[in-house]
Amino acid sequence: MYNTRKKIGSQIQKFFFRKKIDKKTFKILEESLLLCDVGLNTASKVISNLKKKVIKKNIIDKSIVLNILQDELLYILKKSYKPLIIKNKYPFLILVVGVNGVGKTTTVGKLAWKYKQQGRSVMIAAGDTFRAAAIEQLNIISKKILVPVVSQHYKADSAAVIFDAIQSAKRKNVEILIADTSGRLHNNKNFISELRKIIKVTKKIDVSFPDETILVIDSSSGHNIINQVRIFKNETNVTGIIVTKLDGSAKGGMIFNISDEFNIPVRYISTGENKEDLHKFECESFVKSIFK
Repeated sequence: MYNTRKKIGSQIQKFFFRKKIDKKTFKILEESLLLCDVGLNTASKVISNLKKKVIKKNIIDKSIVLNILQDELLYILKKSYKPLIIKNKYPFLILVVGVNGVGKTTTVGKLAWKYKQQGRSVMIAAGDTFRAAAIEQLNIISKKILVPVVSQHYKADSAAVIFDAIQSAKRKNVEILIADTSGRLHNNKNFISELRKIIKVTKKIDVSFPDETILVIDSSSGHNIINQVRIFKNETNVTGIIVTKLDGSAKGGMIFNISDEFNIPVRYISTGENKEDLHKFECESFVKSIFK
């Protein structure tokens, strides 16, 4: 979040240097949001609401203006916030989807480790059979975190791998099954068809499957993320999002776009490569952190 905070911070300094609150000051605040990849529609909405409140109450204290801005951003996040409740059904199936290169397979390992640390029994399904390296990667991760993984050979049927993993999890009474999937371009028709097949196969076992579909997105991808979210939501009914690579990106503002446009809750954010670097997303903490 450092780079996001740095971008906003430089603009906020300009804001405080202004002698009075006028059109220029609101423009500076809007630019601060745009620089951090808050989309134009969302940024305009936030600044419009801010301007109305400031004018209505005749506020001249810049610190109060800044507090109202933070409240407006927090409101957007809270509208979509809904905690993930792990139901007492074995297994609770979490399907992890996303394009290639976002850190999806690594995130699956981090998520498994996090739930294991909570005292839950966890299993991983190596459903990304498109990359031989992904299968090997999950096998290595599973040994490190002591979580079993169900895998098959390179280019095996992903739906079959996940089907077998569900059956295994049922037999062993595993609480949470996290299924990795192949990561390719979001507009790849074959990939989308594969995801549909996976979902169809899992529903043959339990009509409520998957219990959670998590979309992993890379914070540095900019506005292309909106297209990714739109397509995955339409095709797989995304119920939660994990944002990766926030440690090196100044683009953290796109989280507000996602919440505003799609009403999908962000579950976790990843700020590094270590298994401990996956953090539960907290609306208040996130907004405060970028204005420190």
